[in-house]
Amino acid sequence: MSSRVHACEHTVGVAAPAGVVYGMLADAARWPVFLPSVVHVERLDFDGVQERLRMWELADETGADNPDNPDNPGSPGNADADADADADAGGVGGVLGGRVGSWYARRVLHPDVRAVVFEQEDAVWPGSVTSGVWSVRPAGETECVLGLRQERGLAVAAADGAGARREAEADVHRRLAQVRRAAGRWEQWDELLLSFEDRVRIEGPAELVYDFLYRIGDWPGRVPHVERTGVCEDVPGIQVVSLDTCAAPGGRTVSTRAVRLCFPHAGRIVYKETLTPELVAAHSGEWSLLPDASGVTVVAAHQVMLRQEAVAPVLGAGTGLLEARDHVRAWLSRASTETLGLAKWHAESTVRRLR
Repeated sequence: MSSRVHACEHTVGVAAPAGVVYGMLADAARWPVFLPSVVHVERLDFDGVQERLRMWELADETGADNPDNPDNPGSPGNADADADADADAGGVGGVLGGRVGSWYARRVLHPDVRAVVFEQEDAVWPGSVTSGVWSVRPAGETECVLGLRQERGLAVAAADGAGARREAEADVHRRLAQVRRAAGRWEQWDELLLSFEDRVRIEGPAELVYDFLYRIGDWPGRVPHVERTGVCEDVPGIQVVSLDTCAAPGGRTVSTRAVRLCFPHAGRIVYKETLTPELVAAHSGEWSLLPDASGVTVVAAHQVMLRQEAVAPVLGAGTGLLEARDHVRAWLSRASTETLGLAKWHAESTVRRLR
């Protein structure tokens, strides 16, 4: 079957300085907290200008990415919409699960002209290549024009060739809308974004600690604040998890969903919440194990973006973002340290029994 390249290019106005938007595009490691569909970005190589990345992204299977869906903010008919629905539905752009795809990307950064040239190859189907360029053009001190040109190979004889072209077009619109919305809040980033980590030292083997963290389906019987879990792992190492927890202040039950990428040989579990609590617009994190001669240090890292419009309804009128930051950090830190404490008990008590 022969193929041909379908190219599409669109632009959108963004209420942010060109330098801010370019910086956001160049810093791909932070995309999970900015862009709803991105689960994780791993930098494999970087020389200051060229970089090689591995990316994992969610593909919604509910119709949110369907260009024929009139409610899809990424469809051509809604390309210039504010995309509030795209970013708010379900907490992260309406992406409530679906399949997880990954690809390798090579990027060349051009800060002088505010452009990022990329070529990405599907990790499952080598040879399936998408290339293109992000561009940012100033349109005033606090505004710019964001452009995305994307070229994708399409099978000429495929029965759904027209549908594939529409999908490619919708993909460009969707990505522009996601960047536009995230960058539009640039003046509040210092208040909305927070990163922190908790560490626990464990006198036990890293394998037992990793096993505890990996078996999240067993947490309801082990971790007091976890009431229920549902785990689907159709692809080894990729877990789609739903949780009911009572770690929030007041002990009320909070339901979340997340995708977890498990790297046992590296001692890491990376996750991205796809359904978040009211106060949280985005939450990604990582459990990482740092072994040494006598045990292991476990780090629970968090990256969070607050949902500003939920602060007053949830925490009360007059509550500021500073108080909301303290509230969310204490809540998440309490949950992660409790989990780490139980992982410590599991590993150390197992070692004592074996001795």
